[in-house]
Amino acid sequence: MAFEAPSLSDMREVAGQLGLDLTDTDLGEFRELMADVFAAYGAVDAMPDFLPEVRYPREPGHRPTGDENPYGAWYVKTTVRGAPEGPLAGRTVVLKDNICLAGVPMAGGTSILDGYVPEVDATIVTRILDAGGVIVGKAVCENFCVSGGSHTCAQGPTRNPRNPAHTTGGSSSGSAALVAAGEVEMAIGGDQGGSIRLPSSFSGIYGMKPTHGLVPYTGIMSIETTFDHAGPMTASVHDNALLLEVIAGPDGIDGRQRGIGPEAYTEALGAGAAGLRIAVVKEGFGTPTSEPEVDAKVLKAAERFRELGAEVEEVSIPMHPAGAAIFIPIATEGSVRQMMWDYGIGQNQQGLAVLSLRDACEGWRERTGELSETLQLFMLMGQYGLWRYRGRYYAKATNLRRQLRGAYDEVLSDFDLLLMPTTPMVAPPLPPPDAPRAVVIQRGLEMLVNTQQFDITGHPAMSLPCGMSGELPVGLMLVGGQYEEGTIYRAAWAFEQSEEWQKM
Repeated sequence: MAFEAPSLSDMREVAGQLGLDLTDTDLGEFRELMADVFAAYGAVDAMPDFLPEVRYPREPGHRPTGDENPYGAWYVKTTVRGAPEGPLAGRTVVLKDNICLAGVPMAGGTSILDGYVPEVDATIVTRILDAGGVIVGKAVCENFCVSGGSHTCAQGPTRNPRNPAHTTGGSSSGSAALVAAGEVEMAIGGDQGGSIRLPSSFSGIYGMKPTHGLVPYTGIMSIETTFDHAGPMTASVHDNALLLEVIAGPDGIDGRQRGIGPEAYTEALGAGAAGLRIAVVKEGFGTPTSEPEVDAKVLKAAERFRELGAEVEEVSIPMHPAGAAIFIPIATEGSVRQMMWDYGIGQNQQGLAVLSLRDACEGWRERTGELSETLQLFMLMGQYGLWRYRGRYYAKATNLRRQLRGAYDEVLSDFDLLLMPTTPMVAPPLPPPDAPRAVVIQRGLEMLVNTQQFDITGHPAMSLPCGMSGELPVGLMLVGGQYEEGTIYRAAWAFEQSEEWQKM
């Protein structure tokens, strides 16, 4: 779209929005004085966008249906082959459908983006292909990625391969289902409140939310810059560590990154658990939504770490439950401001703005009936906080998140890892199509009690399967200090090798 200078009527509207009491004469004079500003906007409009190069050929793929998509987990199937050699040579990877893959449709879980095709590859896409990986398509995700359940995607629910009547968890729902079903070897998910770890827990796979900023978010649909994360979801610890090695590290574009390079995470896998100090966080158990068998399985897993030579001790972090409250203003006000009103771009930051995605997101204001009820709830609460209190509670929560980070860091100064359930329950049933609104929303939020805190503090956190409750997996979460992914992988690999988790 070309830049157009404002009319007198436009100037009057803008002045009203700003609360400026100006006459038409005043506005006309200001308009004349802004001639050079209008020229600057026009000059910017005429400049090229300088998007990163797309290096590998690809086809747009197709939307699988029926027997080709038994769990509703695929959005698009395609084949994008990378370099002939590399650490991921020949390995199949699926992307969460909030990640730009040039030339391949992308929906972000919402019908608002139907027909949108990005023209750029996310940084992690290029890194996967440079490492020899084969990207085999896009996995569905929840509506604008706002749900811990797998029932809000505009393309339909994602069913859990362990029991198709139950949720896969969200918002990286399709990524988890495809790995759990064995249809792909590796997946990339995104995590803003637990969206890698929740579906990993419910589906019985390994999901790592890295330290905030370790993995570049360039070319990925944003919810809120301060807690956007992308990370690996796999069927084994080794594959998880390998994929993180490939995608981690600064790209020189993403302003979330602080210049910390990746490590050879796979080298940590053989060190064993002996000598590790693991803190079992008391407040992570016995929550109002906790299932006793889940708590029991996770505590039994803690004993397994002790048998493997780790020092295991219960600790209390009284601020942990309060972290769920601190998360809310940041998540609701931050997301409605950046993801909705600013169309995923936001302000006061540096990085790649995918303008085609930004422009495609503008349509939500005319199509609000197509937004999920969970997203509508977040938008209503966030907009109220912005309007009534002018973002005061976002600001206060920003201060409190430092205290929360410090509470975890104080314990991590004496321990290597924190341990607690990833989700307080196993995967609940999918809500039926005629479920009341309260149930639909409950099924999207009830599982966040232990995950959301570490999105706003930025600590790395990984879900690993630690047993079964009936026919459904139980997830254990390990949390490390900033950039201590290697320590998490060391412990997770030792646990994985000790016994088949399905038999625990």
